[in-house]
This record gives sequence, structure tokens and C-alpha cells, in this order.
Amino acid sequence: MDKVSDDLATLPSLLSAYAGPDAPRHRLVWALDARFSRLVATTSEPVIGQMRMAWWNDALTDESGVRGRGEPLIDAMREIKGLPPCGLSQWLDGWEALIGEVDLPGYAEGRGGGLFRALAGREDMPPWLDRAGAAWALWDLSGHCADRQVAEKAIDLARGYITGGRLPWPKEWRPLRIACQLARHDIEKGRRAPAGLTPALYWRLVRVALLGR
Repeated sequence: MDKVSDDLATLPSLLSAYAGPDAPRHRLVWALDARFSRLVATTSEPVIGQMRMAWWNDALTDESGVRGRGEPLIDAMREIKGLPPCGLSQWLDGWEALIGEVDLPGYAEGRGGGLFRALAGREDMPPWLDRAGAAWALWDLSGHCADRQVAEKAIDLARGYITGGRLPWPKEWRPLRIACQLARHDIEKGRRAPAGLTPALYWRLVRVALLGR
């Protein structure tokens, strides 16, 4: 996985470690999400951004295995038979919602739902997981958005996606459960996500992983 390590931040790397035998695929999914993030951050013209997103969609869904050949991330996903990732269209639509006029609900439900489908490796997801993914996506955005007003709106909106009560997390979705618990802790306090892995966030992750809360 060294060829995609530059695309993987510390938190997704730690979360992937809790995926057990599926950890390599999780790392690649997170690396792909980071690539989409960088694409959006470096796009100023919506039309250009849409064209770049369309290229990734075509490459990731090309059954012939020709498109995207030579791109390390795509090659790595092909090697583990991880293409096309589940939720891809929804995932891309979510990131595209940040290009031009920002559509926070569209971003949250698209990126959150699509990414969580890709990580779970399933298209058929329960509604509560879609909502959990949306809340997580808004929390994550709040820690990486330079526009303070947008970041605060993201946290405010995230509160509406939080589901009350105990959720029936399957064992194989442990990395998703940990991610959502980390986000929920800040969202309920109206607090933005940290920009990186702070010592406090790391110890919260360890506690959630061990104790489930």
C-alpha cells in the first residue's frame, strides 16, 4: 500500500486498522476519498470540476480495465478486485456538491452515504447508516473548511442527522462505528472537528474502539 500512502491521512489509516482482513481495501477507499477531496480543493471552475469527476467515474467503472491504467490508486484497487466501489455515483455527487455554490445537504448525503457504502462494500444500506455517514461527512468538513461560516453551518446541520438510541452496528462495520462515535462527540457539543489527529482525538478513538463509547 506504499503507492497510495501519500493519499491517506492518519485518522483514516487508524480506522482502517480496525477492519481486520478487509483493512487493505478500507485503506484504498479512504485514499480514493482523499483524492476526491483534493480534486475539489483544486478546482475553481465548476465545469472543469465536473469533467474531472466524470473521468474518475469512467475509470473506476471501466470493465475493460483500460481507463485509468497507470494511476497507482486505480491500479491498486483493480489488484484487489475493488472496482467499481459501492456507492460510487452517490459519493462523487456528494463531492461535486462542494464545487461552485455549496450544497451542504447534497454533500453530506452524497459523500457520507457513498463513502460508507464503499467502506461497507454494500449498496443496500439501512437508512440509519446513511444518516450516520452524512453526520460524519459534515463533521469532517468542519475541520477542513477554510470558510468558518460554512464550517459552523456544517456542524449545525450535522445535529439533524444524528440518530438517537443504540444502533445495531455489525462487527464488520467496526471502523464506521468508531468514526461515527468520534464525530458524534463533537457534533453534540457544537464543536468543529480538529484539522488533524490531536492527542485528545486519538485517545477518544482508542476508548471508543475498546469500550464502544
